[in-house]
Amino acid sequence: MENIERQIQWILQEKYNGKLTAAAKKDIERLKKGEPLDHIIGFTDFLGCKIWVNKHVLIPRVETEFWTEQAIDELKVIKLSSYKVLDMFAGSGCIGIAVLKHVKNSHVTFVESEKEAVKQIKINCKKNGIAKKRYEVVKSDIFENVEGTFDYIFANPPYIPLTQKKKIQSSVIDYEPHVALFGDKDGMFFVARFLADAKNHLTQHGKIYMEFDTKQKPAINALLKKMKYKKWDFCKDQYGKVRYVVVQ
Repeated sequence: MENIERQIQWILQEKYNGKLTAAAKKDIERLKKGEPLDHIIGFTDFLGCKIWVNKHVLIPRVETEFWTEQAIDELKVIKLSSYKVLDMFAGSGCIGIAVLKHVKNSHVTFVESEKEAVKQIKINCKKNGIAKKRYEVVKSDIFENVEGTFDYIFANPPYIPLTQKKKIQSSVIDYEPHVALFGDKDGMFFVARFLADAKNHLTQHGKIYMEFDTKQKPAINALLKKMKYKKWDFCKDQYGKVRYVVVQ
C-alpha cells in the first residue's frame, strides 16, 4: 500500500503539477486497480531513452537494461567502423533504440511479429529522434523475413513457462501481452526456434546476447551444444542470477 501511495504522489506531481484534477483521479483509480504505473504515465526510461509503452508491448525490465548496457559498453570498446545490429523479439524497441542512441555508428534492424508492436517501435524511434536511415522495422516470425548477417544479435524472447502462469503477478497477466511473455509449456519454444537459425545470420566474428530464465540454463547449454555453436558464456544480472548468454 505504501508503494501505491508513493506512485500516486509521483503521478500527481509529475503529470498534474500537484493538482488533483478529474483526469488525475481517473489515473489514480487505474493505479489502484493494478494497472502498471508505466502505462498510466505512458512511458518508461531505458538507458536514458524514453520508451513509450502500452498494452501491446512488454514494459522493459531492469534486468534487460543491465545486460543491454553491458553489450553497449562492449560495442564502444571494440570500435568497429560500423555495426549491423539485429533486435529480435523487439517489442517496444527499447534494446535497439538504446544501441542507436549510445553507439553512433550503428544500424539496427528491429524484428517483431506483432503488428501493434511494429507500430510502437516506429513511434519510439521517432520520439527518440532516431534518423530513419539508421534503422528498419521488419514484421517477421523470428527469421522468416530477415535477410543478411549481423555483427550483434540481441534477443529477449518470450521465455516464461506456461506452467508458471498462476505465479505471475496479476498486473503483468492483466495488462501485458501474453505473446511477449510465454514460451509454451517449458518456456523454450521461441528460444529453440531462435537459436536454430541465429547462427546463420551472424558475421564471422558476430555475437548473440540472449535473455532467459535462470532455470533454463541447462536446457540452453544442451541446445547450444546440439546446434554446434562454438563458444558461449552464461552471465549474471545485477541481482546475481544467471540471466543471459553471450554466444559466438
